[in-house]
Amino acid sequence: MNILVQLSHPAHFHLYKNVARNLMADGHQVLFVIKTKDILETLLQNAGLPYVNINQHAHRGSKMGILWDMLMREQQMVKLCRKHRIDLLTGSTPEVAHVAWWLRLRAVNTGEDDADVISMFIKIVKPFVDGYAAPSSCDMGSIEKQSTHYPGYHELAYLHPNHFTPRREIVEQYGIETDKPYFILRFAQLTAHHDAGIRGINTEVAQRLIDILAPKGRIYITSERPLEPQFEQYRIHINPLDMHHVMAFASLYIGDSQTMAAEAGVLGVPFVRFNDFVGRIGYLRDLEDIYELGYGIHAMPLSQNSPIRRADGSEQPSGVEQLYATVRKLTDMSPEKRKEVFAGRRERMLSEKIDSAKFLTWFIENYPQSADEVRGADRQFWERFK
Repeated sequence: MNILVQLSHPAHFHLYKNVARNLMADGHQVLFVIKTKDILETLLQNAGLPYVNINQHAHRGSKMGILWDMLMREQQMVKLCRKHRIDLLTGSTPEVAHVAWWLRLRAVNTGEDDADVISMFIKIVKPFVDGYAAPSSCDMGSIEKQSTHYPGYHELAYLHPNHFTPRREIVEQYGIETDKPYFILRFAQLTAHHDAGIRGINTEVAQRLIDILAPKGRIYITSERPLEPQFEQYRIHINPLDMHHVMAFASLYIGDSQTMAAEAGVLGVPFVRFNDFVGRIGYLRDLEDIYELGYGIHAMPLSQNSPIRRADGSEQPSGVEQLYATVRKLTDMSPEKRKEVFAGRRERMLSEKIDSAKFLTWFIENYPQSADEVRGADRQFWERFK
């Protein structure tokens, strides 16, 4: 089978890298199609995976520019599908659904965000989507009928123990002592379409966090946005290919990025995420509420960051105060106790979840029959994907 995989973000590369290798090992031909986005092209080059960049000079800003770029990518994808005699398309983009519908090909879209968060995506794929694979914790809204749910996370397609083993020597190349506590702070750009109006960690909050953490261990900041001068001393530049190794030995992750919070969680590193997405994303609620691998705290406006009075008259701490209290609670635990507690929670999570790469490989290879088979699946069925 000839399979086209479209990627639009580095996170999608991680989701599909092991799936693609599995598919190629099974004798299928795989072609990646990408647009220029951060380090996405570098990741594919370093991995030695075949790809075509179809959107090197994208328009920026306007909605019409975004729409035009999408249409141009779809036009090029149609040509590539015909040239390479593609049988099936897969990826996390609207183009996958649109091009497959136009050419009457099979397609498997993938995603991990709930319909409420990606409402615009849902609107533009609903009439065209063939199949959609998502974690069991996701609510896919109006495309639920086309959706197949599995007990896993995207992050378990590349950070499951079947695929990833942390290496101390890689971390120590950055001058980080893995036998001593250190904390990772991540400040996201929050400029994606679905990030519009979303709040996260600002200067005041960042400074207070540093004041709390500094007596407990080393602080390292990675940031997509410019840092204020007082924070530059904490900045660390890490090769993106090494970031998961650095994360695995950290004592705590704090940030306003969704993906890195989930990555910390599946590695057994306690995470605290602080933004307006809290409560809206199923797979993170799963990690936080079911497995207690992290904590999501809603970032209400600073003007509202005073205690809120509950119905019974008691006071509920504001968002930022909850953030500081949660960080203090975690850092007040001894490093040994914290590691033991979260390692145990991770083991429970892994015992109930699957290797997502193994499942997605099977699902794509056998689609659409695989979708029918999953609908009647029992617990024993999922054991094959551990």
